[in-house]
Amino acid sequence: MSGPRTPLPAADLARTVVFAAFIAVLGIFPGFYVGTSGVPIVLQNAGPLLAGAVLGARRGAASVVLLLALTAIGLPLLSGGRAGIGPFIGPSGGFLLGWILSALVVGLIVERAARPRLPVLLAAGAAGLAADYLIGVPFLGLYTGDLPAAATQSLVFLPGDAAKVVMVALIAATLHRALPGRLAGSAKRDA
Repeated sequence: MSGPRTPLPAADLARTVVFAAFIAVLGIFPGFYVGTSGVPIVLQNAGPLLAGAVLGARRGAASVVLLLALTAIGLPLLSGGRAGIGPFIGPSGGFLLGWILSALVVGLIVERAARPRLPVLLAAGAAGLAADYLIGVPFLGLYTGDLPAAATQSLVFLPGDAAKVVMVALIAATLHRALPGRLAGSAKRDA
């Protein structure tokens, strides 16, 4: 049994909400469809990686959950103005749900790093991306009824997603240098 949960302080709550809004803003850039998978290539999936790298596991995942919850109730926050339950039960549903695990994985890695520098942030981003694919590809395979085809179709995302991992790592490294001890895992490092 776990101990009592401490509520998020107001500043942490504000950071979580602001990051959910940031991920929504990334949805302004329209996605484009390549191939027949029905899953668009979007900039928005960089948001959960950055959320985990900057906010840590708990707050990063919370920001993604908030965004997805607002989307599910009908706010058009996903790329292309997608909203409601449809995106979650369509071909990209697994990738959307994978964003939560993605932010969590990146955050856990960054929180455990004594000093989150570029190599750690690159590794964390790659692990977060792999976590998203771990949920997204099987979901797409279930949706299409053909897991090998879903895996093959998902290869089209790798070059762009690798570029996003590098971009996120560079941004996060800059933020960690500019705000030492104030981002992901700072409470542990300051203790």
